[in-house]
Amino acid sequence: MASSHSLCSHQRYTSCNPRTQFNSFKIPNFSSPSSFKPHGSSSYPRKFQSLIRAAASDSKSGTKQVEVVYDFEGKLNKLADEVDMDAGISRLTLYSPCKINVFLRITGKRTDGYHDLASLFHVISLGDKIKFSLSPSKSKDGLSTNVPGVPLDDKNLIIKALNLFRKKTGINNYFWVHLDKKVPTGAGLGGGSGNAATALWAVNQFSGCVATEKDLQDWSGEIGSDIPFFFSHGAAYCTGRGEVVEDISSPIPVDLPMVLIKPQEACPTAEVYKRLRLEQTSSVDPLLLLEKISKNGISQEVCVNDLEPPAFEVLPSLKRLKQRIAAAGRGQYDAVFMSGSGSTIVGVGSPDPPLFVYEDDEYKDVFLSEARFITRSANQWYTEPLLTNADTEQTRGFSRSVE
Repeated sequence: MASSHSLCSHQRYTSCNPRTQFNSFKIPNFSSPSSFKPHGSSSYPRKFQSLIRAAASDSKSGTKQVEVVYDFEGKLNKLADEVDMDAGISRLTLYSPCKINVFLRITGKRTDGYHDLASLFHVISLGDKIKFSLSPSKSKDGLSTNVPGVPLDDKNLIIKALNLFRKKTGINNYFWVHLDKKVPTGAGLGGGSGNAATALWAVNQFSGCVATEKDLQDWSGEIGSDIPFFFSHGAAYCTGRGEVVEDISSPIPVDLPMVLIKPQEACPTAEVYKRLRLEQTSSVDPLLLLEKISKNGISQEVCVNDLEPPAFEVLPSLKRLKQRIAAAGRGQYDAVFMSGSGSTIVGVGSPDPPLFVYEDDEYKDVFLSEARFITRSANQWYTEPLLTNADTEQTRGFSRSVE
């Protein structure tokens, strides 16, 4: 079930306020006079009013001598605020989506050893779910997951994010975290980066929103280049190492479907960059690519990824997979390209994989998933889109989990 997660409330977030909403507290519905007049007035409203006035009059002069005002609703709100300040959040479940690079230009090599890039990042609907709860421990977080091989110590970006938040804020809360993983690792989809961003968002909720979104975005670049992007609204033009994020309105229809196809083999990012030859990269201006997408949508021409050639050297079978998808899906997909440093191949324009994926034993173990582009609203975290009946029929029978 999709749910919305805004700043700083447990059941319904409406503002960056550590108090939860007392939506279940209702003023009782009984009759009471709106004013008391000893001279025979019998005006009793049927609905209880939040402001009760009591007045007494001098029977001889007719002048009012005293008026007592009792703000019932204000009293209740004050009481609720006092109780709620102590309640806080004890547990929270958030959706943690991944991303694709619609285009990825490598524009140069930096003196620090990293490469400069220019890319259109976009959040998509494939995602993990992460459950957070406060731990009684004062020295250690606990992390569990449904997938073997995922590190559960401080090598995991979730733990790094929790440590980073404590370092930046001085808040000393520790957590139990369970990661329900659907996004494959080593896929070029930024699943781990999305997890880290989600963890920073979550711990800020537990801590009464002591940090702004901009704080979280700025801090997150210290532990991963792709993490700051997830604090955009879902679409961003990213430069630098990827940590310079220019939030933009989505230039792509959110109902545009895609299929993700990832072989079991991963492309180690360091090895891909090691094989990169800048003189062999595209010369097209990335801003021109962004302009074309904004005007004309996605096409094969604009989905440039400078990391494809070195990734195909690292994993030659990946190049063959892309070629086969493009050939088999001619007319079916608007574009076929690799996301990030691989090894996911994306076919945009249809949620259906080509038939050879089912028929050829070479691809019996590939990861398959339908996805769509998604964004998030201001002051809310990402929510899992509800599937329509048509979506359910399309995904049934071919979606293969990371498990």
